[in-house]
Amino acid sequence: MWELFLNWHNTLLESLNSLEVNITNSVFRLFLSMVLGMIVGAERKRKGQIAGIRTFALISMGSCLAMLLSIYVPQEYLGLKNGDPGRIAAQVITGIGFLGGGAMIHMKGAVRGLTTAAGIWMTAIIGMAIGIGMYFVSIIATVLVLLTLVAFEQYGKRRKLGQDSKVINLTIEGIRDSIEEYREVLKENGIHLSTFYVEYDYEKKLTDLNFVILVHSYTNILPVLNKISRIFPTRKITLSNQIDI
Repeated sequence: MWELFLNWHNTLLESLNSLEVNITNSVFRLFLSMVLGMIVGAERKRKGQIAGIRTFALISMGSCLAMLLSIYVPQEYLGLKNGDPGRIAAQVITGIGFLGGGAMIHMKGAVRGLTTAAGIWMTAIIGMAIGIGMYFVSIIATVLVLLTLVAFEQYGKRRKLGQDSKVINLTIEGIRDSIEEYREVLKENGIHLSTFYVEYDYEKKLTDLNFVILVHSYTNILPVLNKISRIFPTRKITLSNQIDI
């Protein structure tokens, strides 16, 4: 009984590690690519991204299947040594760029979704690595992807790394021709004023100001808004991301 189990175990390992494509290693590689893709997709879904578990799983499996086809075609029709196993797989690198581009949002000069697009590209490469039989490397790559997405994010929060572009919109009473008071308050609180836009309403005697600012990520900017509202009589003040205006 034990010998039968050992023989089955050795046969299974030999089949999984075979350089040639067979039904056993094909099914295993597709399943593993699906699992690893789902893991990365779950992290992206946690961040509220459009591309989530299903998308990443399909990308990983599709790349794995493309790699399997690249190996299978010359193996069955041209001879394993005479064919080009990388020809089909090479097109995955180009084709995955369209999905990555679709994950990014362009609006008013701002770009969102770069990390998700990079995750899509990386997941496709992981799927290709599984398709060629690099199981351990694929698992390590997935762990490193999660480390980059999760651990480094937490590190950035603690260290307050990176900057966000935001817009402060003010509606103040009177026609104001100077923003020096606002500039000083922003500077005192470590906020960089990139540019500003102004609109005058002479009938209602109101001034609309839009300040485009750079602020450290995870910084609480609400106390600064309170200070800004006290400079001149303020009808309204709003804070938004640059892409929202």
